[in-house]
Amino acid sequence: MKLADIEEHMQKAVEATQRSFNTIRTGRANVSILDRVQVEYYGAPTPLKTLANINTPDASTITVQPFDRGSLSLIEKAISLSDIGLTPNNDGSTIRLNIPPLTNDRRKELVKITAKYAEEGKVSVRNIRRDAVDTVRKQEKSSELPEDEARDLQDKIQKLTDKYIARIEEVLADKEKDIMTV
Repeated sequence: MKLADIEEHMQKAVEATQRSFNTIRTGRANVSILDRVQVEYYGAPTPLKTLANINTPDASTITVQPFDRGSLSLIEKAISLSDIGLTPNNDGSTIRLNIPPLTNDRRKELVKITAKYAEEGKVSVRNIRRDAVDTVRKQEKSSELPEDEARDLQDKIQKLTDKYIARIEEVLADKEKDIMTV
């Protein structure tokens, strides 16, 4: 197993954590909070962003303009049933989502959710480390790697793990600051 492969897997874990953070709404309108919304379109769950044009005309509004007007009610239903906590307003051609200012309690709740996503990301990075170290140990046992080389490789894997966990911590701190900013 190459260090470059291990680093690539860890980088992907950090990116997945970042995408999870993007789905958490802050006090400002952000189209990425609709990324996980699936619309039942012709019997198949379809991502909302493939069915509509999504914009933020101002800091507290998201507009969803479907490419097919017939899907407007389906999109409205999917947004209502999703866990984003916003009520869609349908004007016949566009759906508007007003982003209410967050209460302090809701902000604290969102910070806890963000911390949970960060912990999932860290666990993912640690799992990658565990798999890599197991591979190195197996290679050492089967005499494919000398003992000192195996130790060096394990140290390098640990340094990569520390680096990517620190990166998740940085992203978490930025997101928490973003959530708590009024």
